[in-house]
Amino acid sequence: MSQNRRNNTPDSQSAMKEVYAELLYVTAPDEKQIGRIKDFLAKEFHSENITLELKEDASLKSGFILRTDTREYDWSEKGRIEQLKNVITHVVSDNSDSRFSEEGIISILRSNIEEFELEAADKEVGVVKWVGDGIANIDGIDHACYGEIVLFDCGIKGMVQDVRRDEIGVILFGRDTEVHEGSRVVRTGKMAGISVGDAFLGRVVDALGAPIDGQGEIEGSGYRPIENSAPSIVDRKSVSKPMETGILSIDSMFPIGRGQRELIIGDRQTGKTSIAMDAIINQRDKDMICVYVAIGQKASTIAKLVNTLRKSGAMDYTVVISATASDPAPLQYIAPYSGTAIAEYFMYQGKDVLIVYDDLSKHAVAYRAISLLLERPPGREAYPGDVFYLHSRLLERSSRLTPEAGGGSITALPIIETQAGDVSAYIPTNVISITDGQIYLESELFFAGQRPAVNVGLSVSRVGGAAQTKAMKKAAGSIRIDLAQYREMEVFTQFSSDLDEGTKKQLAHGRALMELLKQPLGAPFNMAQQVITLVAANAHIFSDLEVGEIKQFRMEMLKDFAENHRDIITRLETTKDLDDDLKKAIVEAAAAFKNRE
Repeated sequence: MSQNRRNNTPDSQSAMKEVYAELLYVTAPDEKQIGRIKDFLAKEFHSENITLELKEDASLKSGFILRTDTREYDWSEKGRIEQLKNVITHVVSDNSDSRFSEEGIISILRSNIEEFELEAADKEVGVVKWVGDGIANIDGIDHACYGEIVLFDCGIKGMVQDVRRDEIGVILFGRDTEVHEGSRVVRTGKMAGISVGDAFLGRVVDALGAPIDGQGEIEGSGYRPIENSAPSIVDRKSVSKPMETGILSIDSMFPIGRGQRELIIGDRQTGKTSIAMDAIINQRDKDMICVYVAIGQKASTIAKLVNTLRKSGAMDYTVVISATASDPAPLQYIAPYSGTAIAEYFMYQGKDVLIVYDDLSKHAVAYRAISLLLERPPGREAYPGDVFYLHSRLLERSSRLTPEAGGGSITALPIIETQAGDVSAYIPTNVISITDGQIYLESELFFAGQRPAVNVGLSVSRVGGAAQTKAMKKAAGSIRIDLAQYREMEVFTQFSSDLDEGTKKQLAHGRALMELLKQPLGAPFNMAQQVITLVAANAHIFSDLEVGEIKQFRMEMLKDFAENHRDIITRLETTKDLDDDLKKAIVEAAAAFKNRE
C-alpha cells in the first residue's frame, strides 16, 4: 500500500514523463557527449525518460542544436554568427539618426563587438494549436511579449497580439496555407520593424517593406521599429511653417502647417484621395518627402495612383506603401505603422515629410476583424475597446521637432470615409478628436459640380493663420464670411425678383468666389497665383463676368501676370507679404487686363 502511494507522488510522475528531443549535428557526438546531453535534459525537464534522435545537418558549420517540444538550445556556429549580426544591426539602427556621426557609430559598433560574447542561445519553441483567417493560437511559448515577432518553421513571420494564461494569439504576415496544426514556432525576441533608407524613394513596397514594383531589391540603410513612441512635449515645436496643398479653398480658409494632422473626411467618391494626390504633386521643388499609405484598396486603384504620381514627376520624392483589399487583415493593420516608421527615418534626419493614410476607416475594420478572431469582446459597432488607442498612437507620432531633436517634421493627412455624411459615428469622432482640424467633403456639393467639394461650415483648421504666409492671410481675410453671407442670402432671394443693387453686387461676388474655388485635378496653384486670384476677386474683378467665363478668364489673367508683371510675382514670393502698394498694383494690373479683353 505504501509502495503504491510512493509511486503516485508528483516526483515519480514527472520522472516517468517522456521527453522527446532532436539533436542536429555536423560531427557525430560520441557516447560520452550523448550521455552529458541526456543528463542535461533530465535535469532541465525533471524526467529520466529521455528519447534522443540524432540528425546530421551540414548547414550548422560546427557545433549542434538541441530541440525539444518547447525549447531550442543553439550551440552552433551558424547561430552565433546570427547573434553577432543582430548585435551589429541593433547598434546601427539605434544610432542612425542625424545626431550621430559616422565616426560615432563606428566607435559604438567597435566597443559592442569587443564586448560581444558568444553564448549558447536558448530559444523558446511553441506548437501551433489552431490556425485560420490569418490568426494562429500557439501553445508552449510562455514568455512572449505583446508585439514580438515569432518565426514559423515554414519561414512565415507572425506578431504576438494576444497573451493569455495558457497560449498566445499571433497574427500572420503572409498566407496561412503553409502553417498547419503542429507547426513549430520560435520566439525571436525582436519587436516588429522595417528596413528604412533613401533607396525607398520612388518605390512601391508592401507593409513589410518588400518591393512589389518589379524594380529589384531595395538596399536599406537602417532598421526602425514599426511601433515607436511619439516625440515628447519637450522635443516638439509649434506649427508655423505652411504646407501648401496648391488647392485654393484649403490654403486660403483651412491652412495646413508642417507638423499638423489634418483629417480629410467625407462619403465615398467625394474626392478625398484627389485632395491628397494634389497635395503630394504640389510638393515638387519644396524640399518635402511624401509617403502614401494605401490601406484596403483595389490593386488597380493603387496602380493608377502610382502612374499619376509618376507622370507628374512626384514619385521621385514619394514612397508608396500598399496593403490591398486582397492582403490579409494583419498586413492592412501594420501598413500605416510601417509607413510612419519610414517617415520617421527622414524626420529625424531633419527633413519635412507629408504622410497620407488612405484610409483609416478600412484600417479600423481590419483591426476589428483581427480582434474578433482573437475572441476579444466587441464593443460599440463591434469595434474593440482599444480602437481609439489604435489611431491615437499612430497620429501622435506626427509632429514638428525642435532643432535639438532633429528639426524635421511629419505632416499627416489621414482619410476617413463616412456613411451618408454621418460624422458622429464611432471612428470619425475618434479621429476628429485626435487631429488638428478636418476638411469635410460633401456629396451634395460634389454632385452640384463644386470640386473640391469642401464644406466651408464644417471644415476647420485648429492651427489656422499660424500656418499661413502674411500675404495669404491678408488676401483671404474675409472670404469665409463672404461665402457664408452668399449662401444665406441665396436661400432668401431665390424666389424674389426685386433686389436692390447692394444685394445684387453681394450675390454676384459670392457666385464668382464659388466658381473660383472650383479647381481641376492635378493642377495646383502656387502661393502667388492664389494671392493674385483672391485680391482680384475681393476687388470685384470677376463679379460682372458670366459664371461660365470666370475660370477661363482667371487662367488667362494669371498667364498675363507671369508674362507681363513678373515683378509682382517676385515680390510676393520673396517677401511673402501683401502691403497696400502691392495690393494696389495687383488690382490695377488685373483691371487693365480686363479692359484689354
